[in-house]
Amino acid sequence: MIMSKNKNNQMKLITFIITLMVSANSCNKDDNSISNQEQKVKVAYINGAIFTVNPEQVWAEAIIVEGNKIVYVGNTDKALAQIGEDTEVIDLKGATVIPGIHDVHMHPLEASSENFKFILKESNAPENYVSTIRKALRDFPNEEWLLGWGVDLYALLETKRSPIDILDDISNTRPIAIMERTSHSIWVNSKALEIAGIDSNSKDPSGGIYMKDENGNLNGILIDNAGNLILDLALAPTSQTKANDYNGLVNFALPELAKNGITSICDARTYWKRDHHTIWKQVEKEGKLTARVNLGLWAYPTLDDVSQIASLQSLYENDSNGLLKINQIKLYSDGIVHNTTAAMQEEYLIDLFQKPNNNGLNYFTQNRITRYIQQLENIGFDFHIHAIGNRGIKESLNAIEIASNGSGRHRITHVEIVTPSDLSRFSQLDVTADCQVAGDFTQPGHWGENIELIGKENSQNMIPIKSLKEANARITLSSDWDVSSINPFVGMQNAITRFPQNITIEEAVKAYTLNGAYVMRQETEVGSIEIGKKADFIVLSQNIFSIHPNRIANTKVDMTVFDGEVIFERK
Repeated sequence: MIMSKNKNNQMKLITFIITLMVSANSCNKDDNSISNQEQKVKVAYINGAIFTVNPEQVWAEAIIVEGNKIVYVGNTDKALAQIGEDTEVIDLKGATVIPGIHDVHMHPLEASSENFKFILKESNAPENYVSTIRKALRDFPNEEWLLGWGVDLYALLETKRSPIDILDDISNTRPIAIMERTSHSIWVNSKALEIAGIDSNSKDPSGGIYMKDENGNLNGILIDNAGNLILDLALAPTSQTKANDYNGLVNFALPELAKNGITSICDARTYWKRDHHTIWKQVEKEGKLTARVNLGLWAYPTLDDVSQIASLQSLYENDSNGLLKINQIKLYSDGIVHNTTAAMQEEYLIDLFQKPNNNGLNYFTQNRITRYIQQLENIGFDFHIHAIGNRGIKESLNAIEIASNGSGRHRITHVEIVTPSDLSRFSQLDVTADCQVAGDFTQPGHWGENIELIGKENSQNMIPIKSLKEANARITLSSDWDVSSINPFVGMQNAITRFPQNITIEEAVKAYTLNGAYVMRQETEVGSIEIGKKADFIVLSQNIFSIHPNRIANTKVDMTVFDGEVIFERK
């Protein structure tokens, strides 16, 4: 893409002169009259292939932006006829433009936090992790807890030695906790269990399992919410943990969003007891927020409902003029298939936990989800419910049907295994199906890997986006970063190639833009390229509508425009 700037120096001079004139007269005018005289920068983007996601005007050639608002969408000749010498002109040279990406399920603060000190590479033998963990122990001698990421659960389950012994040999004096790649289990040493007060007699917490060996001894693997309890201790907010979260968010996560054309996100697990919400508020206050953000306050499964609901009510914030809103609740119905903790209507075929009749677990039961919706929907909260198994999805839909008064914009995320009779309920209840297909494990070629856990029938048509679309469900596509790639074009490519559960490229773009805007309650402001909306859009390196579908994932973002400002340009 080649850009040309028309009379740019003149524009700067005119703006400077007007600013001086306003300043000179400011003593005689109130603030409103001053702001009315300030000249808004006008920019014309011409000669593009602009997919607007507006059904009334699907394609255009040009956009004119004044300040942060789109004031014209149409053809290039008419755009040029409306501008003057003070307008900056950017020639798109035929480049494809789409609205800014909405990723309504990701974990940018967790993905970028500097509180995790090392990453483990894939290995079939946990003993091979030892040198990396020992090095981290030496490199960070002043860390009370040594936290890492990247262990493979099945590698731990298949090791000859007890996983806890491997870590205890590294250190039995400093607590070590290593998150599994899906974030649904934690590997710990004995010191971590001691600090947490967990022993072989401890009762499993809501939504979690303390794994034991055949002799009834803890083996150092904490499944689902059992692992979260350890991290809540390790990451209890201090000035240092908050600084680590802040630095990662500002210096890595936000630039990564801009680089990938993502202008609006939902933080899908805001741990308010770790002060995550205060980090986001600090970034916005300092003017460093380069995306529109909705926070999904984490509902802690082990907290008392009455006190937790009161705390969540007190945290609600919905400033219509701000970039940051605290208006969603993130809760888990179940776990994941990989762990045999996704809530299934049938029993798992393999028993990982020496528990008879295992059909998964509940972080929150249907009755508890119902109670939270009844208490928090009227405040203004929308619910973002993690449900993967067919039982978890059915129970979540039941809770919404019972509790919602229709004002909530609730969604169920992951929706991997859906009972056919529940497909139509998404549309009937106006529940959005939030799907992640960027990960290879979601592709049809990998569906067979679940047969040994849940059987052949349940392993077919996982994440049934085509079936949901045919049932008139509203679909959003999101990344679940950093579980899967942040690159939205990987998700788009997979969405249109995963036959038999595929959709069109136009539907995929809408799922990443306007549908996401609806979920975030900002569809009248952004999500499509229309006159009067705010200028959030991206310029692409190739035309994703005309190239071979298997090349879509190679798309780069050449330019990201957010709120009228260019926040990223590819060199």
